[in-house]
Amino acid sequence: MALIAPVKDGHLVENTDTKKEEKTNDLGYDQFLQILCAEMQYQDPLEPTSNTEYISQLATFSQLESTLSMQNTIEGASANNLVGKYVIMKVTSPTTGEVSYPAGIVDYVLHQNGKVMLSIGDQLYDLEDLDTVADMDYMEAIAIAQDFKDAVAALPSKYEITLADRDTIEKMAKLYDSLTAYQKSFIDEDSLLSFAEKLQRLNELIKAEEGSKPDNKPGEDGDGDGDDPGEGGDDGGEGGETTKP
Repeated sequence: MALIAPVKDGHLVENTDTKKEEKTNDLGYDQFLQILCAEMQYQDPLEPTSNTEYISQLATFSQLESTLSMQNTIEGASANNLVGKYVIMKVTSPTTGEVSYPAGIVDYVLHQNGKVMLSIGDQLYDLEDLDTVADMDYMEAIAIAQDFKDAVAALPSKYEITLADRDTIEKMAKLYDSLTAYQKSFIDEDSLLSFAEKLQRLNELIKAEEGSKPDNKPGEDGDGDGDDPGEGGDDGGEGGETTKP
């Protein structure tokens, strides 16, 4: 039998129109029936498989297929419940193998090519890459605690605190007082202790500055001086009357 192939510039031209069949690991009903038919075709004629065993295999496969279908339904319903929730994904790069943890609020769920995709920040992520589902109050408390820790670390040391840091420290103190008990519980003890020491140092500087100011106002001293001469003048007047003949 002769083989015919196109030739161009002395070289065989590969047929690029032939499409390769995509391989899949999913076992469907058609594949199962093919296996079952092959089993029946090549069975031992001296010890053939009974019809009961074939029916049992079909029933087992049907039950497995129903279970998988139910699992997919439950998975889809669970994914729909993630809308509006804060999630953290664990994504592995197919090229570098680097693992990243994108996070955000799920905008919507998309069922695409048999997969469940989560939309987070205009990006689609496979539901299988879901790592963590977090409560919004929890994530807010974590963010506040981290911001407070960074702000405390950015302040000068306890003995380098000056009155120039007064506004920043007082704002931080006011922010801490406005937090709920739940939010305060996420602030680490080291940051809280460091801030308390710096706040105490600021209060000492404020008291020292107030103590260096004079107790009486200049106007009050002037009034006291003005009263004394007036009283002396009255006495002098009364003494003048006694000297009259």
